[in-house]
Amino acid sequence: MPATTYAVAGMSCGHCKATLTRAIGELDGVSGVDVDLGTGRVTVTSAAEPDDAVIAETVDEAGYELTGRV
Repeated sequence: MPATTYAVAGMSCGHCKATLTRAIGELDGVSGVDVDLGTGRVTVTSAAEPDDAVIAETVDEAGYELTGRV
């Protein structure tokens, strides 16, 4: 399964981590989400290449900003 890593701004605590893990994890095809607060990176594991626009929208709706792929 491919893993795609994104840079996300605005994360600072365990609540942020839990919010993004839940929100992205609910997307179709996503099998895993790893949020690293120290680096500001979110790694998404999915059955197929994730749609960056959908990931960005989900991150935005959760209150954070996707700043790009890593």
